[in-house]
Amino acid sequence: MSSNVTRRLLLAGLLSGAASAALAEAPLATQRPLPRGMAPVPPPRIPQSEALVQKANLGGKVAFAVADAGTGEILEARLGGEPMPPASTLKVLTALYGLDRLGSAYRFKTQVIATGPIVDGRLDGDLVLVGGGDPTLDTDRLADLAKAMRESGLHEVKGRYLLWPGALPTADRIDDEQPEIVSYNPSFGGLNLNYNRVHFQWQRQQDDYLVTMHARARNFSPATDVATMTIIDRKAPVFDYRAGSRRDYWSVARGALGQDGARWLPVRFPEWYAGDVFRTLARSNGILLGNAEVIDAPPEGTVVATIESDPLEPVLSDMLTYSTNLTAEVVGLAASQAGGASPQTLAQSAAAMQSWALINFGVKGAMLGDHSGLGYDTVLPAQGMVRVLAANPRLAPLLKTVNLSLDKARPAPPGVIVHAKTGTLNFVSALAGYILVAGGRTLVFSIMTADNARRDAVPREERERPQGSKGWATRSRQLQKELIRDWVRLYA
Repeated sequence: MSSNVTRRLLLAGLLSGAASAALAEAPLATQRPLPRGMAPVPPPRIPQSEALVQKANLGGKVAFAVADAGTGEILEARLGGEPMPPASTLKVLTALYGLDRLGSAYRFKTQVIATGPIVDGRLDGDLVLVGGGDPTLDTDRLADLAKAMRESGLHEVKGRYLLWPGALPTADRIDDEQPEIVSYNPSFGGLNLNYNRVHFQWQRQQDDYLVTMHARARNFSPATDVATMTIIDRKAPVFDYRAGSRRDYWSVARGALGQDGARWLPVRFPEWYAGDVFRTLARSNGILLGNAEVIDAPPEGTVVATIESDPLEPVLSDMLTYSTNLTAEVVGLAASQAGGASPQTLAQSAAAMQSWALINFGVKGAMLGDHSGLGYDTVLPAQGMVRVLAANPRLAPLLKTVNLSLDKARPAPPGVIVHAKTGTLNFVSALAGYILVAGGRTLVFSIMTADNARRDAVPREERERPQGSKGWATRSRQLQKELIRDWVRLYA
C-alpha cells in the first residue's frame, strides 16, 4: 500500500517544522500569558480523510460514512449518499433480511420421500429426493441421508427415481457478467451440493494426464459424470465450456496444465449433480436407483429420511466469514418467499429485499440486483449501509475481525477492535462494520471504493484476474485501514 509515512508522523513533522522556525527567529509579537487557572484550548482535531483519499490514488470514486452506533449520528461522510457497488458487504443486509424473515433457528431440509407403500423394505412406488434449498449441503451430509434411508429399512425401490428442486427458483449462474470458469458464480436452486462446484484434478503421467471430476468432501469424494473434462491441444483459451443436456462439457488446453494440480469449477445443472451423487451414495448403501427424472410439482408421500442444515445464525456467520455467494442468494430467495413474495428471479427477490431495507431502515438510493453483491448493477449508498449497521449491533459478533496494523512501524491501535465485512470485485473494494474502542464509544462505518470505468473495460474472459486489479485492491485496503485509524483518533 502507498507511502510509509503515517498521518501521525506527517503531523509531527509539520509541528516540528513549525517549532524549528519559531526557534530560528524571534516571534513577531509577544504572546500574552493565559489568566491564572485557565487551561489552554486544544487545537481542533481535523479529519485527514481527503488527504488519505488523494494519497491512495485509486481513481473512480471513494465514498464513506462513519456514525455513532448508539445515536446513528453521521460524524463524517464523503459521497455518503452516492450509490456505489457494495460488493460482498451487501451480505450484511442479506443476513439481516434472512434473520428477520426466517428466524435465527431456521434450518434448511433435504428429504427422501416415498410415494407408495414400503412392505418388507421394498418401496412399491417412486423415490423422490426433495431439496429445500440447503446451500451448505455437501457430499458427506448427502451420504448421511443415504445412510438414514437404508437405516429406515428401505432396501429396494420398484418405481422411479425422481428429483424435486422446486422449493426455490433455479438458474445456471448468479451473474451473467462473470467469466465462465469462476466457481464463485455457480448455479442455484432447491437442490444444491458442494456450493454447486465440482473438483477438477489432473495428474501428470509421463506424456499424458489422468483427469478426474469429483463431488469432493472431507470423507466422501464420488466421481460424477454431470461434469466432464477433455484435454485439447490448443493455445487458447485455457478453458472452454459448452452446456449440454443435463451436463457440463469442459475442455482445457494441454499446455496450460503443467504438473499436477486441481481447481473447483462451477456446476450449471445443480439438481442433476446432486441427484447423480445421491444415486452413487444410495448404491453404496445397497439401494439401486434408476436414472433420475426431474418433476415440477412437490411430491406427496411418506418421509423416509431427512437431514437438516445448521441453524440459520451459524450458517450466516459462515457466509459472512467465507463470503459464499450461493448461501447469500439462497437465503435471500428463501427470505423473500417467507415474506410473502413469489420471486421467479434473483432480481425480483433482490427488489423485495430493497423494499424491506427502505421500510425498515430508511435505506434510500439502493438498486439491488442480487443478494450477494456479485452483480455489476447492484449499488447502495454508504450512509444507507451505516443506518442498517447502527440499527443492528447484534451483527458485530458475526463479522470477521480486521487487523488495523499498517506495517511493523505502525501497529494496530491498542484497545480497538473492528468487526467488519469485506467486499472485493474487479476495481471495487468495500468494508463495512463496527469499531469498538475500550472506554470509548462504538462507531459504525461503510467505505466503498470503485473505479467503474476501469472495471467495465475489462473483457469478460479476463475478469478472473485482470491486470492491475491486485495492486489497486491493496491500495484500497490500505486506505480503509487509514481511514478507520483516523476515525478512532477523532471520534472514538
